[in-house]
Amino acid sequence: MPNFKNSRMAEDIKRELTAILRELKDPRIDKMLTVVRADLSGDMSSCKVYVSSFEGMERTAESVKGLKNASGFIRRELFARLKMRKSPELTFVADNSIERSAEISRKLSSLNTGKDSDEEE
Repeated sequence: MPNFKNSRMAEDIKRELTAILRELKDPRIDKMLTVVRADLSGDMSSCKVYVSSFEGMERTAESVKGLKNASGFIRRELFARLKMRKSPELTFVADNSIERSAEISRKLSSLNTGKDSDEEE
């Protein structure tokens, strides 16, 4: 049976992390950083947070370093905002899904424009 409370809390963590990231002032953290997914463990003691940036994987990896330094502040803010019994240990992971999806979109649009020019002839 799926644990609905766990998945609901993971979505709440993702939503609040997105808001908290906008408040951080560390220059290493990209302003266009996006929380892709939050995987919460079954006992809610640890959470893997996948983040991605529009500016590429190098910028995302640099942002992860800044997030690791700010993880204490982020945990405290999550605890205060979500009224949890225990704040989960946060692990930030760089993910290139936004970059990959933008590349796929470019390829599809180039195929679409190539198809349109063939139809006009």
